[in-house]
Amino acid sequence: MKRSLSGIKPTGNLTLGNYIGALRNFKNYQDDYENFIFVADLHALTLPIDPTFLRSNTKDIVAFYLAAGLDKDKTTIFLQSDVSAHSELNSILINYLYMGELSRMTQFKDKSSKLNHEAIGVGLFAYPVLMCCDILLYNADVVPVGEDQKQHVELARDLVHRFNTRYNKEIFVMPEAISPKVGARIMSLSDPTRKMSKSDPRGDIFLKDEPNIIRKKIMSAVTDTDTDIYYDPEHKPGISNLLQIYSALSDIDIKEAEMRFKDMHQYGEFKKIVAETVLKEIVPFQERYKSFLNNETINDVLNTGKYRASKIANKTLTKVKKTVGLYVHE
Repeated sequence: MKRSLSGIKPTGNLTLGNYIGALRNFKNYQDDYENFIFVADLHALTLPIDPTFLRSNTKDIVAFYLAAGLDKDKTTIFLQSDVSAHSELNSILINYLYMGELSRMTQFKDKSSKLNHEAIGVGLFAYPVLMCCDILLYNADVVPVGEDQKQHVELARDLVHRFNTRYNKEIFVMPEAISPKVGARIMSLSDPTRKMSKSDPRGDIFLKDEPNIIRKKIMSAVTDTDTDIYYDPEHKPGISNLLQIYSALSDIDIKEAEMRFKDMHQYGEFKKIVAETVLKEIVPFQERYKSFLNNETINDVLNTGKYRASKIANKTLTKVKKTVGLYVHE
């Protein structure tokens, strides 16, 4: 059986965009793949973060995973920091990527542009190396990611080719990035030209928002002065974003969503339908999340996940150590 791996970084309150682009889809891989899903808590340290928030948000994400339908018997759910092989492999593979490659990473350029150059941490610059390690440790065949993470999977592919070629051995499996056909990039409701990204209380729908807040945000979503409802991200970004949300949660493609609203010329009525579609799915999801958060399931899941993940990761790490010439005593 092929292997799938993905994870979420606990750096902010998760949004509807995270749900549609990632959380909602994770369960779809657990019947067809050997599924590994982790919380990327080490990645969260690349920028300053409050320790109390990090711990709390890490627990939240595990509860979100379970609420989204991940089955601990079918999916290995674990914390990145629980598996020391991630950090050990990072210390090795950081020598096989180049500064020029890392400096071209879009996310690094975006985040570092907002910081004083002298205050940019090495971790922020080099974190794509650790992301490569996350993927390669488990020999993942497929990596479900959003559009903004595809570049990092491409970097992992370059690394696999470089490493395997240098040692003339098939040490690592070549991973492939996959993204949902609809909803891979949900935009802000207050500014539909930028991604919904955990940082705009007005434009982001947070997964822990009360239902009335969710409805209010959707009804206040920026649209345009037209009255027609159709998909055109360039000229109608707001309406197109709402159509994406509706389409993804209704499990239909954009064309079918457009057909359902082709004779509706009232944005207010359209927004009401989108809001009800969101609430129909998110309210039960929130109830499941709360039930998992308030019992011992999370610790049991993480202990099991740590054992399973470590077993596979350590096997890969040992193989790499032997390949590069490190002395491995058994």
